[in-house]
Amino acid sequence: MIIGAHSIIYSRKPEADRAFLRDILRLSHVDVGDGWLIFSLPPAEVAVHPGARNNVHEFYFMCEDIRVFVAAMAERRVPCSPIQSMGWGQLTQVTLPGGGKLGVYQPRHARPKAHRPRKAPKPRGSRKRE
Repeated sequence: MIIGAHSIIYSRKPEADRAFLRDILRLSHVDVGDGWLIFSLPPAEVAVHPGARNNVHEFYFMCEDIRVFVAAMAERRVPCSPIQSMGWGQLTQVTLPGGGKLGVYQPRHARPKAHRPRKAPKPRGSRKRE
C-alpha cells in the first residue's frame, strides 16, 4: 500500500538549497515545472520517538563513513559541524546555502531491509455474487 515517502525541507532560499542537493550531494531529480525539483532518495527508514508534542518531525541523511562525508564537504567548501558521538551513531550538521542545517549521520543501529511495496489486498466482499 505504501510506495514511498516524500520529505520536505523548508527554506528561505529554496533555489540555492535545491542547487545544493543537485550539485553538491548529486541527488537525481526531476523538474516538475518552473525549476521545482523533486529529488530521489536512497532507501529510507522511519522511527517513532516519544515526544511532548505531536506533529514534530526530523529529517536526517545517513552515510557509510561520517569522516569521509565531512572531508568531501570540506573539499567543496561546505561547512559541517564537529562530529558528535551519539549512542545511535556519529552526527554532523551541514549548513545549507539557505542557512538551514541538515543532519547527516553514520548509524550504529541495526538497519531494516528496504521496503518493497505490495499491492493492497482486495476488500472482502468485493467478489461479484451470482
